[in-house]
Amino acid sequence: MPTARKKGKKYIKNKSKQKKNVLHGKVFIQATYNNTLVTITDENGNTLAWSSAGHLGFKGPKKATPYAASVIVKDVAEKVKPFGLRSVDVFVRGVGSGRESAIRSLNANNINVQSIKDVTPIPHNGVRPKKPRRV
Repeated sequence: MPTARKKGKKYIKNKSKQKKNVLHGKVFIQATYNNTLVTITDENGNTLAWSSAGHLGFKGPKKATPYAASVIVKDVAEKVKPFGLRSVDVFVRGVGSGRESAIRSLNANNINVQSIKDVTPIPHNGVRPKKPRRV
């Protein structure tokens, strides 16, 4: 047993996390003009894995490309393999160019897409306009 550096410090063995078996989940894709984020959750909304273009090393305008979106989904699909995820419902938010390719690459990575829903926030009236300039 290793010796404690400070008095009274106890060493507790880390219990290995149990990987739960998730057959159906949800995928949240946020595609903005500047970046693309993909999060995979279980039915209750507990995050299983996530990734983004910046997280994978894309910089600048390359982060919002369709290619970056497909690489992100490939990375997330690798992370959720231990959970045994088979089918997902997809929720897409935003107007970026990575929307389409992210959904297509989900199918390419052996994840069955059951439904696609656009949850982009749309203002019903928006903010109050600026008052006109007086010169």
